[in-house]
Amino acid sequence: MRNRIIVVGSLNMDLVVHTTRHPQPGETLLGSNFQTFPGGKGANQAVAAARAGGQICMVGRVGCDAFGDALLANIQADGIDITHVRRTEGVASGVALITLDASGQNTIVVASGANGLVTPQDILASEELFKDAAVLLLQLEIPLEAVAQAAALARKHKVRVILNPAPARSLSSAFLKQVDYLIPNENELALITGLSNVALGLDALSGLVGAAAIVTLGGNGVTVAERRKRHHIAAHPVEVVDTVAAGDAFVGAFGVALAEGKSALDAAAFGNAAGALAVTRAGAQPSIPTRAEINRFLGISLDQSRAI
Repeated sequence: MRNRIIVVGSLNMDLVVHTTRHPQPGETLLGSNFQTFPGGKGANQAVAAARAGGQICMVGRVGCDAFGDALLANIQADGIDITHVRRTEGVASGVALITLDASGQNTIVVASGANGLVTPQDILASEELFKDAAVLLLQLEIPLEAVAQAAALARKHKVRVILNPAPARSLSSAFLKQVDYLIPNENELALITGLSNVALGLDALSGLVGAAAIVTLGGNGVTVAERRKRHHIAAHPVEVVDTVAAGDAFVGAFGVALAEGKSALDAAAFGNAAGALAVTRAGAQPSIPTRAEINRFLGISLDQSRAI
């Protein structure tokens, strides 16, 4: 049975400043704590999938700098194969500048650095990985042509494609037809479809996305749409500390459950629990839970951990 998960995407160092509130345009605020955390949507999702029990290979780029060293060491510590993460001379590793307010809500500005140099040729060089993979996880923090090449390779080798369309951007219907599972939040769904209403946005995606669209709704839970059938999964009541990487925790855990043969609805329930746990902790990758933690949270005994 295929079980490998490929993650094609970004690796960033997150530079986080804590403030009481977010500044207005032109305003300067004094922050409190400053912290650095390994992040990047691609690396976050790779770590989330690895901690949820997946066999993970990462494809991307970092610079030949201290941040690059730290980013690679961190994902290796979670057992992730970094053979296809290239070191790039003369360019900085990606960074994300994050402001975190007292309620745990964040604003993020990303300087792509080496992530912006990922090419379709990088993806083609990793084609061997796709031959026995179950799932491909994609985001939009690397050039779209590289993302499209990864989706095309996945289709060629019958690998299921999960796209988390973040940061939000307009996507063509031809590209969306390469995607099996689309996982946007409300804002991303609105930008893709041009519709602010979630139900109408999901209607607009019907026939474009291969298997299902799953919309993460923050404190309102998750909506799963499969062939015009809608299912809502309620949010878990938790104390929010930091929302950074909650969506990535969801996507990584969802991908693992899907690779293990679970339905989209069951995979979304597993991902929903991972996301809930992530918001109770600070940082991107440090906040991401393990499979044992997710199982305990859901009340699943360890001997049933393969039957989510």
